[in-house]
Amino acid sequence: MAFQKTIGEEAHLHGIGLHTGEEVEVILRPAEEDQGIVFVRTDLPDEPEIPMGVGNIGNQPQRTTLELDGAEVHTVEHLLSCLCVLGIQNLQIRISGPELPGYDGSALPFYEAIKKAGVVEQTKKAREVSLREPLAITDGATSLIALRPPGGTGLTISYTLDYDSPYLQPQYLELEINEETFEREIAPARTFVLEEQVPALKAMGLGKGANPQNTLVLGRDGILGNELRYKDEFVRHKILDLIGDLYLTGYNINARLLGTKSGHGLNAQMARLIVESTARDREIEDILLQADEGLDIRQISRVMPHRYPFLLVDRVLMIDADRKAVGVKNVSINEPFFQGHFPGQPVMPGVLQLEAMAQLAGLLLLRKPENADKLAFLLSLDRVKFRKTVVPGDQMVLEAETKKFRNKTAQMAAKATVDGKIVAEALITFMIVDKY
Repeated sequence: MAFQKTIGEEAHLHGIGLHTGEEVEVILRPAEEDQGIVFVRTDLPDEPEIPMGVGNIGNQPQRTTLELDGAEVHTVEHLLSCLCVLGIQNLQIRISGPELPGYDGSALPFYEAIKKAGVVEQTKKAREVSLREPLAITDGATSLIALRPPGGTGLTISYTLDYDSPYLQPQYLELEINEETFEREIAPARTFVLEEQVPALKAMGLGKGANPQNTLVLGRDGILGNELRYKDEFVRHKILDLIGDLYLTGYNINARLLGTKSGHGLNAQMARLIVESTARDREIEDILLQADEGLDIRQISRVMPHRYPFLLVDRVLMIDADRKAVGVKNVSINEPFFQGHFPGQPVMPGVLQLEAMAQLAGLLLLRKPENADKLAFLLSLDRVKFRKTVVPGDQMVLEAETKKFRNKTAQMAAKATVDGKIVAEALITFMIVDKY
């Protein structure tokens, strides 16, 4: 289990913003559990706070901005990428101006300052998200896709950079992101611009603090006044930005990201999409955690993948932790299977009685936190017995009880009763598999 983290002591930084050209002082301060990442504008009256979060993302070109009630902080992506990789979820960032220092255009100075201050593990569980479904955003030739990572944990990024420029060839890189790879392969990568873009940026009032020492300027004859740290430094910096932008979610993200030409705007959209997806996942978890007193059909539909005509549990009456569940299937003459089973003599098929019991058992398995993003597939049926026919008007009371649980398999005892008499029973073994 990962835990929340902060820093061990204050870290003091100063420098000039790449876009505003303003000199600022920055103090990183440890923060208590659940405080999150909060920026404080110490140069403004009453020192307004700007919490990091997708709801506070601003709309500024060429950088990532946070804003709240008129207070802004610019170019936060390099610092946030370091916090993401180091797992720091609680931190106060006091800044005396509108933009974080640009330093040499990379994240390395931030990373080294934080490491020197020390990273301290706290006692509460880290805020974390593991994708249950693919997420994708496209805008013409630009795209960003988030998938479940290999093994279900960790962050892997595959990025394709293609500026359609005669003197910047396409670059591609795939990396598993951790402290070691970030420090060695990503943090030193510097921000860059094509020489042909410089006049337009200056016309927008940007790059006031930029120079060839803190911004790689690529012209038709190569890098102006500087030299590359990596032959593919440009794509590495795009990955750096992506890591920082995704941390606007406030979560440690377990995902595989596939990016093609994405920038801050698309990255921010993906961060919002992940938060929305996570909110749905949290809703499902809350439903399961509060299921001791039962679930109605709307809640069941939120948790289970089955739909008409194959959702065969109408209500869950009780769930006892991950040990036992009791539910109900109301058998109506309107069931579609009665049209053929059998005309003039309607009888519920035994395999559907088993399916109803298996669905309740599967829901019980989903109650275990480690199974929240998985599916339960039938592996075997043993000791199956049908003792009485089930006909329209009957109410089947379903019961499922956990007998064994080993790694990726589970054995459940299930039975169905009508008017207190057993109509079917079985020992069901499930295989627990990833959702996709």
